[in-house]
Amino acid sequence: MRFRPLAVLAALAAALLVPAVPAHAATGLRVSGTDIVEANGNRFVMRGVSHPHAWYTSQTGAFADIKKMGANTVRVVLSGGRWTANGAADVANVVSLCKRNRLICVLENHDTTGYGEQEGARTLAQAVDYWLGLKDVLAGQENYVVINIGNEPFGNNAVTPGWAEATTDAIRRLRAAGFEHLLMVDAPNWGQDWRFTMRDNARTVFDADPARNTVFSVHMYGVFDTAAEVTAYLDAFDRAGLPLVVGEFGHNHSDGDPDENTIMAEAQARGVGYIGWSWSGNGGGVEYLDMVNGFNAAGLTPWGERIFNGPNGIRQTAREATVYEGQQPPDDPPPTSSCRVSYQVNAWNSGFTASITITNTSTAAVNGWSLAFTLPAGQTITGGWNAAYRPSSGQVTATNAAWNAAIAPGGSVSIGFQATHTGDTSPPQAFTLNGTTCGKG
Repeated sequence: MRFRPLAVLAALAAALLVPAVPAHAATGLRVSGTDIVEANGNRFVMRGVSHPHAWYTSQTGAFADIKKMGANTVRVVLSGGRWTANGAADVANVVSLCKRNRLICVLENHDTTGYGEQEGARTLAQAVDYWLGLKDVLAGQENYVVINIGNEPFGNNAVTPGWAEATTDAIRRLRAAGFEHLLMVDAPNWGQDWRFTMRDNARTVFDADPARNTVFSVHMYGVFDTAAEVTAYLDAFDRAGLPLVVGEFGHNHSDGDPDENTIMAEAQARGVGYIGWSWSGNGGGVEYLDMVNGFNAAGLTPWGERIFNGPNGIRQTAREATVYEGQQPPDDPPPTSSCRVSYQVNAWNSGFTASITITNTSTAAVNGWSLAFTLPAGQTITGGWNAAYRPSSGQVTATNAAWNAAIAPGGSVSIGFQATHTGDTSPPQAFTLNGTTCGKG
């Protein structure tokens, strides 16, 4: 997802005419012509939404809520360090939540967003470094996990290496390291490919994948504001015999009004996957892209109503992946928590202190931690001890100090903060340690 206008689409032209290469034998989800298929050969068409997990790690209930709305896929925003990093334990928990809720898990590294134009953005090579660090977590999950190497990996400025070279190198590095997953690659130009760089180089990039197991992802916002532009882009990949998904789209945007009706209708007619942006938590003037208000599945927005319940929407068109047939349903009891948090408040007229004890109840040591929680409205942190707290209100993440990063099995750390309030000093409803929801007390 990007938060700035793009240049207007100049022209859509005819595209690649090279015949498709037969699908290479692969493990789990894989490419077959223009389709994505499961290990058993059944076609799988993504119908899902993005969840901004990197910024809202405590909102783990979103996975079950997204499933209940009918989705078969969730695209999960992760960070390798541009924002608070999602480490191995967190990502393992995300995969577990996807599987528990019978969702195909598209994991994407958001650090690359707008590289070359956006300050702080990271390269695709750095994104690969992040995935390599997660290899042990992701190995064996090929039936359930798609690796979206880097979100919108280039802005509109020219950079070296360019999209085709950098994307090819990223794919080859992951394959050389033993990743057998279906890989997803985003277009440049903030994902919208208005210069057609991805469209015109897709065959070269696809053929460079030794497993022939790469799917291309275009993000359709204001550049795709007419039916002609939407269909012409989809037609290009059809003619090329290459797999494409609409990896992000919305019903409105600062750069124009996307034609979501054509996007959804054409995707359904062609068997093309689509993933809407996004479940909840948008800011920066694009709050209209929230599908539910405040992560509350009962509070559908107009965009949420459209994508879930409208014509060619998720409820009408999604089909669950067959890999989940016969597996435990999502409403079974969750596994025992591996952490416990106690929270004590000492309040006065306009302020309070909160003392927090984090206990590791697992049999494995914790090496580096972040504790996520949501402060009730009106509470604002003014200072803290034994952890860094960001931001100061709302969805807060407390990150370990250098001296208390390790928590031995059965061990505890004590942290705390001082805050102001406007009358409500109640505690957060839930605490998540490295992506795992903790017990209380």
